[in-house]
Amino acid sequence: MKLGVYNAILHDRPLPEAIEVVAGLGLTGLELNSGGFLPPVHIPTFDDILESDAARDDFLGLFEGTGVEIAGLNANGNPLHPNPVIGEAHGEDVRRSIRLANRLGQHRVVTMSGLPGGEPGATHPNWIVNAWNSGALDVLDYQWEVATRYWRETDALARDLDVRVALELHPQNLVFNPFDVRKLVELTGATHLGVELDASHLFWQQMDPVAVIRDLGPLVLHAAAKDVRVNTEYAAVYGVLDNRFRRLRPDEPRVNLGGDEWANEWPKDSAWDFVALGKGHDVDYWTEFLRALHEVDPGMLVNIEHEDVSLGRIEGLEVAAGVLLEADARLRQSSVASGD
Repeated sequence: MKLGVYNAILHDRPLPEAIEVVAGLGLTGLELNSGGFLPPVHIPTFDDILESDAARDDFLGLFEGTGVEIAGLNANGNPLHPNPVIGEAHGEDVRRSIRLANRLGQHRVVTMSGLPGGEPGATHPNWIVNAWNSGALDVLDYQWEVATRYWRETDALARDLDVRVALELHPQNLVFNPFDVRKLVELTGATHLGVELDASHLFWQQMDPVAVIRDLGPLVLHAAAKDVRVNTEYAAVYGVLDNRFRRLRPDEPRVNLGGDEWANEWPKDSAWDFVALGKGHDVDYWTEFLRALHEVDPGMLVNIEHEDVSLGRIEGLEVAAGVLLEADARLRQSSVASGD
């Protein structure tokens, strides 16, 4: 098991300093954002690396002797967005990330399956939450056609370059549960598509990440250590599909998601929140999470993703790293005790 950090929370500092932070936490991997919703801040020579061995070697040299290695690339975005300004850009980011991974000796690119519009000519994605009526199934039929075309071609590129693409099971994407993963693999004939097991989005849907890992088995290619706390007082009233988001004004700090799309403000008194590891589920749970991943692949890359707004950048990573390292230690102790 290799434990690290997804670097988006460290985009406020240059790569060498981000590497120092990860090493100081006692972790050994840094997953690098390579496009999609966020720019590749820590890969400023991206284009050069694709063409130049010298540029590649210079970049890899930043990690030499640090005790920290690159732990996959991340191009989370919407490659199926019906607005080509967003969809085509994010789709190309995934393909470029696959090429970059090959150049850097990496074998994992994390992204999302994407979400098309509901019909030809649509300009906004359409997420079918509960397809109880025939019209919703018509939308899904169209969306699966769009997804199949893109992912069949992208899987072929990944196969040619010995890279596996790990799809985050994220709501507001076409693929957000094990059934959908298997459907995409079946429709595309994919050999190099699988899952990034981010526990957080499963928790709030009332799914058990450990059960999902054991259900998917070898389709789990990569993992994110990120927790959720369900605020039962508010979930009882608003449900986990709590949709009380506020649109941020242009004069307020906000994150661009491509084109003219922006992240909104999280609901106050929300039904659930992203929290640092241990604030939603204890060390015992994360030990079982790591155990299930180890059963799939003893060399699994597991990277902390910090989005707990109540904690600072480094503070949140320290809390999460403490829980993750303790869970890993317990797993090792139990393995020794059992003779595994």
